[in-house]
Amino acid sequence: MTRRPVGTLCVVLHTHLPWVAHHGTWPVGEEWLHQAWSSSYLPLVEVLHRLAEDGMRDVLTLGLTPVLAAQLDDPYCLREHHSWLGRWRLRAEELAGRREPHLRELASYEFRAAERALTAFAGRWAHGGSAALRPLVDAGVVEHLGGPATHPIQPLLPEPVARFALRTGLDDAALRLGHRPRGIWAPECAYRPGLEELYAEQGVTHFLVDQPLLEAAGVGTGSPWRLGTGDVTVVGRDLALTDRIWSSRSGYPAGSAYRDFHTFDHDSGFRPAQVTGPAVAPRDKLPYDPDAALAHTRKDAHDFVDAVHRRLRAVADAQGGRPGLAVVAYDTELFGHWWHEGPAFLEQVLRLLPQAGVRLATLGQAVADLPAGTARLGTGSWGAGKDLRIWAGEQVHDLARAGEAVTSRLQRVAARVGAPGTPRRTALDQLGREALLALSSDWAFMVSRDSAAGYARERALLHARRFHELADLLDRGEPSVGAVAARQRETDGPFAHLDGRLAAPGRAGSARRA
Repeated sequence: MTRRPVGTLCVVLHTHLPWVAHHGTWPVGEEWLHQAWSSSYLPLVEVLHRLAEDGMRDVLTLGLTPVLAAQLDDPYCLREHHSWLGRWRLRAEELAGRREPHLRELASYEFRAAERALTAFAGRWAHGGSAALRPLVDAGVVEHLGGPATHPIQPLLPEPVARFALRTGLDDAALRLGHRPRGIWAPECAYRPGLEELYAEQGVTHFLVDQPLLEAAGVGTGSPWRLGTGDVTVVGRDLALTDRIWSSRSGYPAGSAYRDFHTFDHDSGFRPAQVTGPAVAPRDKLPYDPDAALAHTRKDAHDFVDAVHRRLRAVADAQGGRPGLAVVAYDTELFGHWWHEGPAFLEQVLRLLPQAGVRLATLGQAVADLPAGTARLGTGSWGAGKDLRIWAGEQVHDLARAGEAVTSRLQRVAARVGAPGTPRRTALDQLGREALLALSSDWAFMVSRDSAAGYARERALLHARRFHELADLLDRGEPSVGAVAARQRETDGPFAHLDGRLAAPGRAGSARRA
């Protein structure tokens, strides 16, 4: 029997990859997209549709960045992903010819997985990611969070460019999914005082920050918080609950029976081993056993549900018996890509929580239904140090300076070329695209974390160089600017609706005037 709810849990998934289409394949580039798509996005959507078919609603909050949504709808990316799935099946067939018994068993497992993925892709995804996701949004199974177009760090942008990026992203969501999001995933959970005014102007009512930012303001994660006197509300990620899954050392994915992410059979590219133990060398790891791993997800799912119930009971006790709130937030790619069994775990958790007396809700529901206090927050993020050093520190000083040059010049060119009363120009639109792609938070993050840093620097500086090439031609009034913009758009073409005139100071306007 379902218990009376002890409180509300919001599960938030942040789904994001930078623009990689036409920018390399292996080991970095489009392969990232195909791996995340096949191992996380496809199975997650299947989970959500199963829950919908069983009558569940308000299951979770799904952040999907506009730059990733553009790739999931892009005809080139769709064709390439179908080919990638076919190669997955072929690799499994080749693996079946190996002598090792455990690899032949793995081949059968991988072949069946590839077949399921191909069937799902040919069905729900035949017309792109929007077609796969929109029924879930329309039915109220998930709340969709929008965000700025290419995932730039909003606190580091001048206000006109931050407004341009956000409006472009919100307009994109409206076109793809039929609604303009009221909630956003603020890139990297980054915030500075005053951003809520920009959010309110664009019709945003709620977003999420990390727990330390709330604690620094003297408030907690057990309830929503209204920022100042406006209508924008913030909620905070509960780190203790989140880390039961997220922590690389103690989180559930480190369990011995789960598939080991770091051990490869290099001839096939498949992962043949289970974690076995934290200090076990790859050659000594046990073969992967899918049935044992699935049994382990049941144990961990019950453990997580118990932890959520205890946490919400503690919040209620601290609030004099009033049911409270807990928010857990993860990169979507954790479920399936990094943690192979993650989708199975997540489905079990989402089914078990209501039975355990926990109310599942979206962020929008939580901020609408729960009483909110008032808070004044400082500047912060969910990155290392909980500040902005990853994107503005000494290690990425050159990228930060390049970004400042782009934002400054974008405003000047847009103000001159896209002055009020002037017609829309494809070259100015492409200038805006290249600027936003150069400002993606991913490039500085990858450099600061030394993860494919060379690729990240190359991409950031490539888009900055293309931006300045177009800006030079526009400044000189060169007739060739249209042809150059068209060539750039062949590889950098997201956001067909983007209007470069809106990058000029004072031009982006509000959602109510859009």
